[in-house]
Amino acid sequence: MHYFLIAGEASGDLHGADLVSAIRQIDRDAVISFFGGDKMAVAAGHEPLMHYRRMNFMGFSEVLRNIGKVAANLSAAKNAVEMASPDALILIDYPSFNLKVGTYAAKLGIPVYYYISPKIWAWKKWRIRDIRRYVRRVFSILPFEPAFYRANGGNAEYVGNPSVAEIARQLASAPSREEFLERHKLRDRPMIALMPGSRRGEIRNNLPIMREASDRFPRYRAIITGAPGVPDAVYAASGAGTIPIVREEHTAHILCHCRGVLVTSGTATLETALAGVPQVVMYRANGSKLSYGIMSRILDVEHVSLPNLIVGRTVVPELLLHLCTPGAAAEALAPLLDVESAAFKTQMQGYADMKAALGDGDAAANTARRIVDECMAKKA
Repeated sequence: MHYFLIAGEASGDLHGADLVSAIRQIDRDAVISFFGGDKMAVAAGHEPLMHYRRMNFMGFSEVLRNIGKVAANLSAAKNAVEMASPDALILIDYPSFNLKVGTYAAKLGIPVYYYISPKIWAWKKWRIRDIRRYVRRVFSILPFEPAFYRANGGNAEYVGNPSVAEIARQLASAPSREEFLERHKLRDRPMIALMPGSRRGEIRNNLPIMREASDRFPRYRAIITGAPGVPDAVYAASGAGTIPIVREEHTAHILCHCRGVLVTSGTATLETALAGVPQVVMYRANGSKLSYGIMSRILDVEHVSLPNLIVGRTVVPELLLHLCTPGAAAEALAPLLDVESAAFKTQMQGYADMKAALGDGDAAANTARRIVDECMAKKA
């Protein structure tokens, strides 16, 4: 069988790699084509048709500035899918791009599957119309999503969350503190990780705020977690200064040696929670009150960070747009650095409740089995 996967960012590449590996374990003759990154390349045994670094544009203004590249990438994806005519097209998050490709593929008669549903429950709820019409099956990695789909005339299946097993594996293989410090030439001081995202726009907007907040904790060493495919020069241009940029194969190899994290909203908030490290969630963007007012009217949810959404209450502080300031971040982080504080204990209990809600299902294996079985049944 021929499987075509599309992932447009670093987290999708990670989850896509696990899905490719799971498909190949079930279908030994699987042919894999994909748009993705280095991790999917290792799993597939060959390079992507297009690397996600060429596709990774964030927000309206960045997309507008690169509209020609976006259109060219979309055209290339449609042409590649049509030429391959796969038995299954598997879309991984990245909805603005992927839903257009999926719609095109479905009209060609290619079965379309969605692994890691777009966050339509947060905004752009109208996208469920296209998903109902053009996507054969949606595989959800968030336990509250199937209820949303049912309430809106759609259908999704919760298959487990891949980050649960991924972070557990990463923590089990983490280097000792001594090895970590020696590798990165760091003194043995308590550390605060700054995780400003994987997109250049996110880094540009959030890193300066994170750095200024971390400066208010002189007893701690701030470090920047380098995202895959993002050169050090991007962090330098965004105000990294003398803060070391630390890179490890796995994020948890860094997090497990830190006492706290300032993290941009996204998948990293879930990974940080699964690693059991206190965090404050930040999202600056242009920071205006007007943007905050617009966003608060568009969003259909009370929270934006995954730990809070999964548990259904405030587990981690969220500082959004104009509320995302160095002072607010420092104030929220300070009590979390004290393991005896009520704030620390409350957040750790929230993490435990989140893990219980996620369960321990193997998302990649469950999804692969359902897609492969369906493709083979169709061929039989």
